[in-house]
Amino acid sequence: MDTIKYQLTDDQIPTSWYNLAADLPQLAPILHPGTGQPATVADLVGIMPKELAEQELSTEREIEIPATVRQIYAQWRPSPLFRARRLEQALGTPARIYYKYEGGSPAGSHKPNTGIAQAFYNKEAGIRRLATETGAGQWGSSLSLAGAFFGLEVKVFMVQVSYHQKPYRRALMHTYGATCVASPSTETAAGRAILAADPDCPGSLGIATSEAIELAMNDPFTNYAGGSVLNHVALHQTVIGQEALRQLDLAEDYPDIVIGAAGGGSNLAGLAFPFLGEQLRGGHRVRVIAAEPEACPSLTKGRIAYDFGDTTGLTPLLKMHTLGHSFIPPAIHAGGLRYHGIAPLVSQALQDGLLEARAVPQTRCFEAGLTFARTEGIVPAPESTHAIRVAIDEALRLKEEGRSEAILFGLSGHGHFDLGAYERYLAGELMDEGFDQERVERALAELPTPAGS
Repeated sequence: MDTIKYQLTDDQIPTSWYNLAADLPQLAPILHPGTGQPATVADLVGIMPKELAEQELSTEREIEIPATVRQIYAQWRPSPLFRARRLEQALGTPARIYYKYEGGSPAGSHKPNTGIAQAFYNKEAGIRRLATETGAGQWGSSLSLAGAFFGLEVKVFMVQVSYHQKPYRRALMHTYGATCVASPSTETAAGRAILAADPDCPGSLGIATSEAIELAMNDPFTNYAGGSVLNHVALHQTVIGQEALRQLDLAEDYPDIVIGAAGGGSNLAGLAFPFLGEQLRGGHRVRVIAAEPEACPSLTKGRIAYDFGDTTGLTPLLKMHTLGHSFIPPAIHAGGLRYHGIAPLVSQALQDGLLEARAVPQTRCFEAGLTFARTEGIVPAPESTHAIRVAIDEALRLKEEGRSEAILFGLSGHGHFDLGAYERYLAGELMDEGFDQERVERALAELPTPAGS
């Protein structure tokens, strides 16, 4: 039999997270918005525990994973690496296609890798409640799961358009014991102000983040937990790529191309950063491709600048590719990719030529998702279809060139709660959302000017 999946044992779960910041010494610091000076641990502990604040600012290459976190990881980790042999055959490509599947976690995506870690550190710090944002709901359901495991209350502000598009995601959060409300909401000053200006606002991850942070700032027993963008979130996700390295050893192969869907950047970072780290320390070179939505293309159309991570300006300033913190993306079904900026570590890697970005339209992604489902059997989340689209395009390019290369992409989660979107696509009702340059220019005109600059 041809090998289809490459498995590791529980004792091969990584013992530490990998920090790309150790190998990118030119990374711009996070700035305090009031002083314009680099943020300190003391600046961050108002909304997160000291351990996570230290991880956010750390330049240590490896940070030990607590035993409690590794034990919970063992419920679904190590996750399998698959060889997509049926997809290869259907495409008639000489490419060797692999995918790292994160949909086997209880919440159905890669997000619990950081949700469990953040809940652990907050519980240790005596926090009683976590507040967060969520787009499509993968992060919200993952933090809800983590809250159930650690006995923490969880409040989720779910982007308005996704709240209505994906009812079973919010039902999953409620099943885990969390509270989920549509954002913008009337429960925060930020939400009320946005609704007063636009009662029909579809919401955005930036708005939902503002609401969650406001809640955390006003309650000493509530902390904010972020699902992407931040350094410590990318750090926690690197268990994905570390496992993939060992699994490709089992396959006696190494990727020429690594592809990940990119919204806030945690999925791409989790898969690609360990491979980039190997390259930066003299190992194999890899071509990393960030696959982002054409309607919200922060890497391909955004400006590199200091900007807020939320809409109302409550976060520290992050240097990243941004479409402007006031930009509200179109209502695409890949709700987890509807974010105005991207992780500073991903932005820096793009600036340094360590990765490239490609924007793809919604309908071509769903087309790729159907091809994948009908060959490999897994219905992918809409976010994951972006990586699949680019992987298929690269495999067809190699077919035309008559060359065999190894392609690795991240299948960040399953699409069982997204079948309504697939139904719309199959009925011909799903359309591509255009990129609105004029709206982006207006948002970029509102970029903050750091104090002292």
